[in-house]
Order: sequence, then structure tokens, then C-alpha cells
Amino acid sequence: MSTYAKRRLEESEARLGRAGARTAVRSGVLAEELTDRELSILRALQGPATQREIGAAMFLSINTVKAYNKSLYRKLGVASRHDAVAAGRELGLI
Repeated sequence: MSTYAKRRLEESEARLGRAGARTAVRSGVLAEELTDRELSILRALQGPATQREIGAAMFLSINTVKAYNKSLYRKLGVASRHDAVAAGRELGLI
């Protein structure tokens, strides 16, 4: 892989929060890595949008957003939206 392609890939992963997720998994803070969609949902949880509004913006049903939230909360070991956002910030995911 060329150095240019490698650098672009690393920049993209950093924007997605992928590097923070990998570091958290390697250090044992997270049992499993978050998916790209879970990271997108986590970033959306920072704002004032409801789950229904997040779903509409991402072209997902409300039930799909709820399923992603459940998985996200389980992986982060939290029980609320506020705690998920706080954990995401602490881990460098958002």
C-alpha cells in the first residue's frame, strides 16, 4: 500500500472514530469494537435529535435505531444516552 493511501486511510479512520475504538478494544476498555453505524449513532446522540429524527436522517426505522442504541449501550457498559455520549468522549470515539 502506498504511503499516500495509508495516510488517507488513517485520516478517514480518525474522522470516523475508528482509531479510538481500536485503542479501547486493545486496552480492554471495550469488549468488542463498535461498528461504523454504531459510531454514527453515537455521534448523533450528542445532539438534541430524538431517536425518530436520527433514524429519519440516516434512513433507518425507529426500531433499527433502538436496536443500535441497545447494542451501543451494551458495548459501552452504560444505561443512558447521556452516559453513552460521556463514555464516547472519554474513549475518544466522538
